Amino acid sequence: MTEFRGQDLTGAVFDEVDLRGARFHQADLRGARFHTVFLRGAVFRGVWADDVEITGEIADLRVNGVDVMPFVEAELDRRHPQRPAMRPTDADGFREAWDVLERLWAQTVTRARRLDPSRLHESVEGEWSFIETLRHLVFATDAWVRRVILLDPAPWHPLDLPWDEMPDTDGVPRDRDVRPSLDEVLAVRAGRQATVRQVMADLTDDGLSAMTVSVTEPGYPESESFPVREVLSGVLEEEWQHRLFAERDLDVLESRPAS
Repeated sequence: MTEFRGQDLTGAVFDEVDLRGARFHQADLRGARFHTVFLRGAVFRGVWADDVEITGEIADLRVNGVDVMPFVEAELDRRHPQRPAMRPTDADGFREAWDVLERLWAQTVTRARRLDPSRLHESVEGEWSFIETLRHLVFATDAWVRRVILLDPAPWHPLDLPWDEMPDTDGVPRDRDVRPSLDEVLAVRAGRQATVRQVMADLTDDGLSAMTVSVTEPGYPESESFPVREVLSGVLEEEWQHRLFAERDLDVLESRPAS
């Protein structure tokens, strides 16, 4: 076990580091940034925290003994009246949720078109550009709808963009250097959206409750059985969250002076 005592690690980078069970005592973490970290069971005591931002999949977060997540969830629902639709319980609910997402994304794309096309390739704080976000959603649809639900063993498009931490997988494209236009990406995405729309149209309550699909071909996702409800719920979550990220970054791009 490595120990750091009385050392100045200002600006240190920890990448793909296993810190399970690590102990931080009298540590100065001002300005620290955590990206793609797992904090299950983490305990913070004697903390001085202000101007702290946390985003991600969070549950059972207790602050000074209070589980704050019910308050956070209620506030998010208040701010985004369509958000409860992303928790459907039946087939009609899934169809409604997808309709909502298509309408919201159409508004976001209209907003993005007001920017100079080159701005849509700009990153905000190291996150994906607007174009890359759309490419990732094409990948997500290919992986979880076309491969898992429709059992296409090779559903990929050259513009697919997996998440950065995903290991390279045979047959799955990952080109971070290509610079397609917005219209080029939207043409591919329109086809993927139509596929999801058809899957939702064919969905039944019985199938939603009982249906499980099994992926047998090697690739991503790996060979496994998946409940259809969980897969489609994940698709809705992916679309919802990435639109919020896109809107957040468009706020910055609209205020950023042109380079």
